[in-house]
Amino acid sequence: MHSLNRSRARLALTLLLLGILAGCATAPAPALQNMRVATDDLGMVADWAISMGKDHGEENVLVVFDIDNTLLAMEQGLGSDQWYYWQKDLAAEDPCSPQLVSNRFAVQGAIFHASAMRATQPDAAKQVRRIQDRGITTIALTSRGSDYRLQTFRELRRQDISFWPTAIPPRRGWPDAFIPEGAERPALYEDGVFLTAGQHKGQMMKALLDKAEQPYPTIIILADDKADNLAAMMETFTGTGTWVHAWRYTAEDANVASFDGDKAAAQWDALRPALESVNRILGPDNYELPEKEPVPGCSPNQ
Repeated sequence: MHSLNRSRARLALTLLLLGILAGCATAPAPALQNMRVATDDLGMVADWAISMGKDHGEENVLVVFDIDNTLLAMEQGLGSDQWYYWQKDLAAEDPCSPQLVSNRFAVQGAIFHASAMRATQPDAAKQVRRIQDRGITTIALTSRGSDYRLQTFRELRRQDISFWPTAIPPRRGWPDAFIPEGAERPALYEDGVFLTAGQHKGQMMKALLDKAEQPYPTIIILADDKADNLAAMMETFTGTGTWVHAWRYTAEDANVASFDGDKAAAQWDALRPALESVNRILGPDNYELPEKEPVPGCSPNQ
């Protein structure tokens, strides 16, 4: 019954959106414009991408998926996207907090190494493949940096998600990270996954297309849980002849809102000794755990 209700909802939303666009039509295919939609179902994104491919040509559509809290999510709060932003805010608001880790990037990398991730919905991989089976170029665009490359591909493989078959060429990407024009940090593109190190997703998308010497698509369909990333994509491609259909994915909103910093800090206190033990046995090749350094102006007990 739940699956049937979702299918009906997908159909209703698709028909509604097509009706809105068709109202502006000046040609047999619906006229194009930027749009923003919220959904808790990746199937609706797939339905829309397939519909746009039929109307405007599969070769003219680019589908872009965020990873964290869009395709995959952590099993626990520790190491999640929401954990990262909690730590970032804590560093700015309470730098003496005993719950603040010394290097959130290194700690998150260690947690990624030690943790499995779940799909945000049971049919996430199926919905990605539905788009790919139509020959539509489909990639992942993540704020993760290249240091998390191995963990990212491992978890995508575990969930049977691969972007290589429909990647922007060169499909294997480039062997080394590069600094896109106007960027501050290196980014890595490999097998259809673009690891952008937390940089402006619109500018990163444009930089990738430029480096790959690919024409800008007629339509970019972006599925991402963060409204800022959707706005960044629209901002970048305004006036380029590319229309952005921005889908804010909401299925993880409740988990993000219920994040418990105290619980995550306790999880870290419990997990760190085990990670340190593994590092002593195997060596620090997979992740680094920096020592907790004293913060200027904070007492030693903080």
